[in-house]
Amino acid sequence: MDYRSNVTFITFDGHVEVHKYKYLYFVFMFTVYMLIISSNVTIVSIIMIHKNLHEPMYIFIAALLINSVLFSTAIYPKLLIDFLSVKQIISYPACLFQWFLYYWLGGSDFFLLSFMAYDRYVSICNPLKYTTIMQKTTFDVFLITAWILPACLVSVAMLLSAKNEICLFHLKGILCNSTVQTLYCVRSKIRNIYGSVVLFTAVLLPVLFILFTYSRILVVSYRCIGVRRRAAQTCLPHLLVLINFSCLIAYDVLLPRLELDSPKIARLIMTLQVVIYHPLFNPIIYGLKMRKIYDHLKKLFCRMVWFL
Repeated sequence: MDYRSNVTFITFDGHVEVHKYKYLYFVFMFTVYMLIISSNVTIVSIIMIHKNLHEPMYIFIAALLINSVLFSTAIYPKLLIDFLSVKQIISYPACLFQWFLYYWLGGSDFFLLSFMAYDRYVSICNPLKYTTIMQKTTFDVFLITAWILPACLVSVAMLLSAKNEICLFHLKGILCNSTVQTLYCVRSKIRNIYGSVVLFTAVLLPVLFILFTYSRILVVSYRCIGVRRRAAQTCLPHLLVLINFSCLIAYDVLLPRLELDSPKIARLIMTLQVVIYHPLFNPIIYGLKMRKIYDHLKKLFCRMVWFL
C-alpha cells in the first residue's frame, strides 16, 4: 500500500521470468491483440455494412464480437504495460474495475449465446412464426438485456467486494479475475452466496436454456432431412463457441482452488488461453462457418489482392 497517496496497490505475481523475456512477451501479445481487434472489427463492419446481414442472428454475432473487443481492451493494454515495467502493479480500484469488465462481458456473452440459440430455435422449429416472434422490439429487448442485466449483477458483486478488508497485496495471476477473492482477510458468506446466485443466473441458466433449445432443434432436424443441413450450418458455430467459452469459464471458477497446487507456469498458460482463445476464436469460427459472412469476407480479400 502507498500510504503517502492513500492508494492500495496490488502486485501481480503470476508472471514467469517477465524481466528476461519481456520483449518476447510484448511482441507476442501485441501481435495477438492486433489480430483480435482487426478480425473482430472486420466482421462487425461487414455485418453493419451489408443489408442482407441485418438479421437478428448476425446482429447478435456482431454484439458478441464487440464484447470480444471490449474484453481484450480491458486486458491487453495493461498486460503490455506490465511486460515492460519494472514492477507489475495495479491500484485496487483499477483492479476492481478490470474485474468488473471481465465478468460483465463474460456474463453478457452467455446471454447473447442464449438469445442466439432462441433465435435459431424459432427460425428452424417455427419458421412461419419467425417474423412475428422476432420483431424489432423483441430483438432490442434481448440485446439490451444481454448488456444491462449482467452489468447490474456484477456491479452488486463488485460493491460487496469493495467493502472487504484486504490482507494480501500479491495476486497470484497476471490480471484481476477470480483470484481477487484470495486477497481478502475473511471470506464473506454474503459475497459467496451472492456469487453463487450470479453464477447460476448468468452462466448455468443460459447454458441450460441453450442445451434445451439445441436439443429441440436436433429433434426437428432428425425428423426433417431438409432442415438438417440448415441447422448444421447455423447452429454448429454457436455450439463451438459455447463449448470453448464454457471450458474457459469452468477453469476460471476453479482458479482460486487450482492456484494453491498448480505451478506458476501452468497458471500463466491457462490464463493466457482465457485471454487469447475466446476473443480470437469467435471471429475465426463465425467468419469461416457462417456462409453469408464467409462470402463477404472472400469478396473483401479478393478486392484487397486485386488492389495490391
